[in-house]
Amino acid sequence: MMRKTTLIALALIPLLVSSRTLPLRVQPSASDLQFPDLATVWDEAMPLGNATLGVLVWQRGDMLRFSLDRSDLWDLRPTDRYQGDHFSFEWVAKHIRARDYGPVIDKYERKATSSVAPSKIPGAALEFDTRAWGTVSESRLFLQNALCMVCWDSGIRLLTFVQADRPVGWFVFENVPADFQPRLVPPAYQPGPDDIGNGGLGDASLTLLGYEQGEVNVRDHLITYHQHGWGDFSYEVAVAWKRQGRRIVGAWSITSSLSPERASEEVSQALRRGLKKSYRSHLAYWTPYWQQAVVSLPDSILQRQYDREMYKFGSASRHDSYPISLQSVWTADDGRLPPWKGDYHHDLNTQLSYWPAYTGNRLDEGLAYLNTLWNQREVHREFTRTFFGKDGIDVPGTCTLDGRPLGAWVQYGMSQTTGAWLAQHFYLHWKYSADREFLSERGYPYLRDVALFLEQQSTVDAQGVRRLEWTSSPETNENSLEAWFPDFTNYDLALSRFAFLAAGEMADSLGLTGESAHWHALAAQLPDYALDEKDALCISPRLPYRRSHRHFSHALAIHPLGLIDISHSAQEQKIIDATLAGLHEYGPDYWCGYSYSWLANLEARARNGEQACEALRTFAQCFVLRNSFHANGDQSRSGKSQFLYRPFTLEGNFAFASGIHEMLLQSHTGVINVFPAVPASWGNIRFERLRARGAFLVSAEMKNRTVTSLCILSEKGGLLRIRHPKTGEIVERMTRPGEKVDLVNNE
Repeated sequence: MMRKTTLIALALIPLLVSSRTLPLRVQPSASDLQFPDLATVWDEAMPLGNATLGVLVWQRGDMLRFSLDRSDLWDLRPTDRYQGDHFSFEWVAKHIRARDYGPVIDKYERKATSSVAPSKIPGAALEFDTRAWGTVSESRLFLQNALCMVCWDSGIRLLTFVQADRPVGWFVFENVPADFQPRLVPPAYQPGPDDIGNGGLGDASLTLLGYEQGEVNVRDHLITYHQHGWGDFSYEVAVAWKRQGRRIVGAWSITSSLSPERASEEVSQALRRGLKKSYRSHLAYWTPYWQQAVVSLPDSILQRQYDREMYKFGSASRHDSYPISLQSVWTADDGRLPPWKGDYHHDLNTQLSYWPAYTGNRLDEGLAYLNTLWNQREVHREFTRTFFGKDGIDVPGTCTLDGRPLGAWVQYGMSQTTGAWLAQHFYLHWKYSADREFLSERGYPYLRDVALFLEQQSTVDAQGVRRLEWTSSPETNENSLEAWFPDFTNYDLALSRFAFLAAGEMADSLGLTGESAHWHALAAQLPDYALDEKDALCISPRLPYRRSHRHFSHALAIHPLGLIDISHSAQEQKIIDATLAGLHEYGPDYWCGYSYSWLANLEARARNGEQACEALRTFAQCFVLRNSFHANGDQSRSGKSQFLYRPFTLEGNFAFASGIHEMLLQSHTGVINVFPAVPASWGNIRFERLRARGAFLVSAEMKNRTVTSLCILSEKGGLLRIRHPKTGEIVERMTRPGEKVDLVNNE
């Protein structure tokens, strides 16, 4: 969160409308996005959202443009790739054994990449003619209030926000001419002048979807647009406004046939409720959101980036929303399908996106992920039975909105351990919340189903070792026969071990001793991790890490799984040090931005504060666009990666925030450690209400490298184990629910 400031009226901020003419209150911060102009491309626009609706505010030619989006706008047409006799892991395995991989590539990749759908689709755009408005003099996104302001040198001003608790966006213009008239611009589903087509990494033009172009209806102060998609899916866009002297107050909405609301009704009701009441409801979410946790860093670059990541997290995920997809509610506005069809990538993207929910004390926002996975269990059981012929749950590596396989390289799109990595988030929610009801009703049942699948999918050899016949490691050796390994990759091995151990721990906590013993016995049958001659983790026993790669899948046991940790033994510390040394030795040529974010988390787990800080600064300075979006490639062209492209995805952003958390607070070993991985130059640091495992809220401050305060609130009660920041000793204390412990000042 930003450093504490006092709410002030707009009249006290230069260039803002006065509190008399527009009594909205804002809280500026040094981390606000602030520019002397507006972006002229969609992926550098000002982002606003409430996890259901999103808007990007930018300038397209002479037009102020609002690119409108909604999370459930999807083309969900079925595909025959995932039907028939050839849709099975056994069919794939037969081709691997025969070393005849062409048919597999043809079925699972070529047909997938040649198909235009399933895919996320955009909503529409609003445009406002600014030719007579002069030049933009300032644009600012107030993070604390999730409100964007744009000022023109003619005196025209805009305030806009997406209401936190309704599917409605608001805009307020001051001093606009009498002929003010917004224009609703639908996506070009048929070729025409608004098929922008200005680049991007989208798979194809929107025109290939084959939709009949929807109709725009203009009435007095109301514009509506209705678009039919595939099958019986449709969506509606509406914008309404009213004039109050020289001020225009307007509202827009998008609703889909998957939702009960109607966009035209939403905007009408919004204008009846009024701007002031709606803005109060908006702040009723954002004010406590920022109060959930506070982080104050001495590094201004990292502070700004961190605050902007946590802003986007609150804009992209809520307990009752769909989870964060590749671009969340900010789908590309370039006339094409979004990068990778805007899907749910489960080979790291969704997992990394939810890392900051735990220590960052945003468990409620994290429930979007868990609730959706829980609600899609039957879809995933059907997939598991159909593709693998097994019971339990696995999850496709790339998914549509409704959880069905979208298509990708089969070894990752249909990975045997994807479900285990997703299941870790159920485990983490339990560990950080200490919610026993969640454990019994959702956490353990989900882990149990994942572990059941892995038990059935694996076999035990003559030596008593449990194995998978063919394993893989995300994106290693691309989509080739060589991407399959006859021995456990460290990725599949770590996830299998985690699933069995976590299921065992959860069962034990519920008093299910027989089930706990069973899962632990399965974990004991797994082989050791594959190490090279320096004791670094390999990709597989037959493939050491010897070349730069964007996905640190071989190191999953270190982070996020925590199965290998420096606190366990000198040997495990040696493994961690050697693995990190290997990453640095073979360099970042083929890393993406998210690689640096993940590296920071790994370095923090190794207590390497300087290296963690360096990785995060590289991310913030080289891999983000001006609006803070992660662009995958090295935008600085400074040699941080040979990837120079700019597809926007969000996982690198949120893994960055997690890296900050790992530097400030760790509790994955069962012992709370404050400031475990901060650089020596960081003398003054403060955080409030970060969350540790066991449902402990921790607040701490360091001044001149000395911890001057350390307070813990025990939400649920239980055993507190914390390393004393002065003596290094582990302090143990049984706590009551609601009890506060001051470890420094009340010794």
